[in-house]
Amino acid sequence: MPDETSPPNGISVRRLVPLGLLVAAGIAFVATGGHHYLTFAALAGNRDWLCGLVARWGLVATLVYTAAYAVLVALSVPGGAVLTIAGGFLFGTWLGTLCAMTGATLGAIGIFLAARAGLGGLAQRAGPLVGKLEAGFRADAFNYLLVLRLVPIFPFWLVNLVPALVGVKLRTYALATFLGIIPGTLVYASLGNGLGSVVEEPDLGIVFRPSVLVPIIGLAILALVPVGYKRWRRKGTP
Repeated sequence: MPDETSPPNGISVRRLVPLGLLVAAGIAFVATGGHHYLTFAALAGNRDWLCGLVARWGLVATLVYTAAYAVLVALSVPGGAVLTIAGGFLFGTWLGTLCAMTGATLGAIGIFLAARAGLGGLAQRAGPLVGKLEAGFRADAFNYLLVLRLVPIFPFWLVNLVPALVGVKLRTYALATFLGIIPGTLVYASLGNGLGSVVEEPDLGIVFRPSVLVPIIGLAILALVPVGYKRWRRKGTP
């Protein structure tokens, strides 16, 4: 007997529930004004309270920060740069970077799994052209994902969803995400660490300055070298 929860295109409504809950929670968070706490004004206004919590809670504070970061990434709400800068301000450059990277990766895995459960294989049903692009992306998924994470051309939430649609393996996705966000996270965490006792809104465009962006683009090009080499070898094979 056919599954009544599955529409003709094969997508199960039941399997969409996790993704739907995340989307609904994200909308509710923004609708209730939660995003107003992800601003530099909120960071400055609560600076003493936050620093006091870190001083009292120690390691627990880092775990709470990491968990909160993961939840907000899974909900796909804006504010990642502010969160990362806050991590650098509260915990220092290196610990703040590690906590932000861990939280971002865990949150990205959460939305990836939810999207894969509900929308996995959708690209395969979109036609032969999309299927061919999907196969090419999946063949070199790690390198492509690493480039997308290194160079923030597309929104973080979008890069979280697309790999789930084209069938990228979780291990590949998680590793490329964790490694790819290192440069940008380190830049923002060090920016937060340099704020000192007075929290003023820094230049979020710092990651796009030539002195920062050019080395990151260089890393992205290096990540694509194996892809180009593989394609060249295939063309040269009789």
